[in-house]
Amino acid sequence: MKFKVLIAAILITFALPAAADRVVLQRAYEVAASELRLPRATGGTLAFRECRSCDYRVLRVAPGVSFTVNGRAVQLDKFRALLSQLEDADSKAVTVLHHLERDQVISVSVSL
Repeated sequence: MKFKVLIAAILITFALPAAADRVVLQRAYEVAASELRLPRATGGTLAFRECRSCDYRVLRVAPGVSFTVNGRAVQLDKFRALLSQLEDADSKAVTVLHHLERDQVISVSVSL
C-alpha cells in the first residue's frame, strides 16, 4: 500500500510543472461598433476603446486577419460597409482577437 502511494506522489510531482507552463497567447476584447476604427488596408492598424472614458488602443493588424460577420468570412471593405450601415452602433458588440506574443490583431468578428 505504501508503495502505491509513493508511486502516485511521484507521478503527481512530475505532472505539476506541465500544468504551470500554460501561457495566455490571445486576448479577446468586446467593444461597441461605434468605438472601433478599422484599418484602411489589411496591413494597417486598428483602434478601439473599451469604454467611452477609456483611451483608444491602437494595434497592428496581422496580414492574414479574418473579418467575420455572422460566422462568415468577408473582405475588409464589406466588413467596413456593414458596420457603417448599423443603425445603433453603440448596441452592437464587435469582438477583436489580439495575439499577445505577435502583438497583432488576428480576427475581428460581429454578429448582426
